[in-house]
Amino acid sequence: MALPFTKPTVEIAPKRLRVLFGGKYIVDTRRPRLIWEKPYYPTYFVENPVISKEYLKPSEGTAEEQDASNGTVFDVVVGDKVAKSAAVQYGNDAGHLSGLTKLTFGAMDAWFEEDEQIFVHPKDPYKRVDVLQSSRHVRVAVDGIELANTRKPVLLFETGLPVRTYIPKTDCRMDLLVPSELTTECPYKGVASYYSVNMPESSRLIENIVWWYRSPLPECGGIKGFVAFYDEKVDFWIDDQKQARPQTHWS
Repeated sequence: MALPFTKPTVEIAPKRLRVLFGGKYIVDTRRPRLIWEKPYYPTYFVENPVISKEYLKPSEGTAEEQDASNGTVFDVVVGDKVAKSAAVQYGNDAGHLSGLTKLTFGAMDAWFEEDEQIFVHPKDPYKRVDVLQSSRHVRVAVDGIELANTRKPVLLFETGLPVRTYIPKTDCRMDLLVPSELTTECPYKGVASYYSVNMPESSRLIENIVWWYRSPLPECGGIKGFVAFYDEKVDFWIDDQKQARPQTHWS
């Protein structure tokens, strides 16, 4: 499957962007840049003057942090609150990054597009996520033990990624699923919780191969309470045809 972008791509985003840190909006701009440094999702950059110099202090980070592809690394400081090595500022000789600053997304307190808070990373304007009810016959097994069997799956189609199949818990061997402490976040779906599988004969625990969303974001509300298995780690049949295991581990 072709990826959306195979080299850095830069666009001026049409959304107002604000970044909250230490009780202050250190970014407030109507001309943020979306840059696809990686093919799967973009990163926000802002023009250098957008962030006041009073919030940027020279970093004493590691050599690896200081490398930053010819950019200058700064700590972000507001009052007593410090995010170490959380900003990289580029001069006028950095190609498509010239005159821009990048903030580490997770180091900031909150990011807002217009008045809506966003999580994990910016959503890709070229990506769709569709959730569709299906009547396909789906079976899931590990080492010959059937874990799920349903004719009521919900299919999630996400641009550039494998189709994910969500199954009602009532059609799963919930007696074999053990709640895990792991959680992950997705900007499209929300916060996922995980199950491990306790194999009945060997008592072998296969960790974190099942996930589900208690309260998914509105655009993916159709997967609420359903579980998905990592196709990469289980045997999977659709309409009695065994499926090849995908190579990617994206959820």
